[in-house]
Amino acid sequence: MSTPGPDENPLVEGLERLPVHPTSLVIFGGLGDLAKRKLLPALYNLAHEGALPERFHLVGTSRSEMTDEEFRKEAAEAIREHSRREPDETVLEALLADVRWVAGTFDSASVYEGIAKVLGEFDEGAGALTLNRAFYLSTAPDFFPVIVEQLGAHGLHELPDEGEVRIIIEKPFGTTLASAIDLNQKVLSVFSEQQVFRIDHYLGKETVQNMLAFRFANRMFEPVWNRDHIQSVQITASEDIGIGSRAGYYDQAGALRDLVQNHMMQLLCLLCMEPPIDLGADEVRNEKVKVLKAIRPPAPDEVDQMAVRAQYAKGSAGGEDVPGYLDEADVPADSNTETYAALRLHVQNWRWAGVPFYLRTGKRLARKVTEIAVTLKPVPHVAFGGSDPAHPTTLMPNQLVLTMQPNEGVSLSLGAKIPGTRMRIRPVQMDFQYGTAFVSQSPEAYERLIMDAMRGDATLFTRNDEAEAQWRICDPIVSTWEATPGPLPQYEAGSQGPVEAASLLREIDSWRRI
Repeated sequence: MSTPGPDENPLVEGLERLPVHPTSLVIFGGLGDLAKRKLLPALYNLAHEGALPERFHLVGTSRSEMTDEEFRKEAAEAIREHSRREPDETVLEALLADVRWVAGTFDSASVYEGIAKVLGEFDEGAGALTLNRAFYLSTAPDFFPVIVEQLGAHGLHELPDEGEVRIIIEKPFGTTLASAIDLNQKVLSVFSEQQVFRIDHYLGKETVQNMLAFRFANRMFEPVWNRDHIQSVQITASEDIGIGSRAGYYDQAGALRDLVQNHMMQLLCLLCMEPPIDLGADEVRNEKVKVLKAIRPPAPDEVDQMAVRAQYAKGSAGGEDVPGYLDEADVPADSNTETYAALRLHVQNWRWAGVPFYLRTGKRLARKVTEIAVTLKPVPHVAFGGSDPAHPTTLMPNQLVLTMQPNEGVSLSLGAKIPGTRMRIRPVQMDFQYGTAFVSQSPEAYERLIMDAMRGDATLFTRNDEAEAQWRICDPIVSTWEATPGPLPQYEAGSQGPVEAASLLREIDSWRRI
């Protein structure tokens, strides 16, 4: 019987790395903010762990004129600054040894001719081995249809032999239902649905994926995962920061488009979906679409009863005085863009009928946290407390809380007796955290998603009908808000949010403290 060596971690046994076909990855916007902070560090960490294919090639492109060597230096600096682990210079050098840069605007034919030339050279160097190709659109959304059209026009959307071509599209996928439908039509006129990977980085987080494991790998949860036992569900995605320098984007988007329509809807789907036949991409996504179809889009006159919006006012964050949204640089003084959005939704099917789902997101709130809190119904009869009227027992309902950030994990609150001579009950927590349970740092979401895209596994990506179904729920809210003049309700920076959000709750429910 062997024992683990000093550098081995027995708790990661079984975390296998599935093989990935040799691939050439092209990043449009190769030195943009997303590429520097997330994509390039993710590629380094995959290389560090030996997860990238043995033959992997990286190409960056944007309008910036630079040489391959300059791109190599910029990419290395971004990785050193943003990687979740201190880079090993040997691994870093090997990853970036043969990177290429193609300069030009995304509507210029010369860019795609240059990409085709570089990819052809990689193919020749591989000999008899066929390289897959992946195009990552890390650009402003306005460029998505332009790039897709040009890839098709230059024949880069397919390979003549056995290789596969995939396109990875960042959010936001459309800004309205009509624009999402139009973008889908343009993308699918060039690529097949099997080639398209609409990315939502929340789905790459370990706790999000673990919702499937907790629900479908543990018998104790499924019997209570329904309207008979669950009182309410809250999904919170709060930030303690303001908009910073993103006014140009954020004032056109707002909280609903930025987080609710995509990330939070995906969390809701995974929480509510029926058990799939298997965890294949189509089976999982079929069940998620059913959840979205079970949520009735509100009529315009119903929006005020199920949705609340607000803007942050001046206040205190991190011990410092901070300005309100309307005082931020480049924000119009009469802006009606919401920095806080809260919704009450109902999944109208057999399992969830009557259970309210409360969604809220906002900037400049008390702290940064993303969590799902499932509150169970209280016990039908309280047998404690009758013997001592001076000390009545108030039982808090059990809560299962799945935390995505800042510390990924799961906690369950239970009622337990306080030590002493009297029978007094108070909540205690049972906690599971990834960092301690697996003695390792959770990989960044983009690491998992990039690997899945190169592998061709679309389970954690949004399908075309799924993207449109999300918009069908949110589009009436967006339209109603845009047609309703301001000013918007205000909430103090660093607070719990607007008092108006309480109007969404039933009498028996209350917002969890952020």
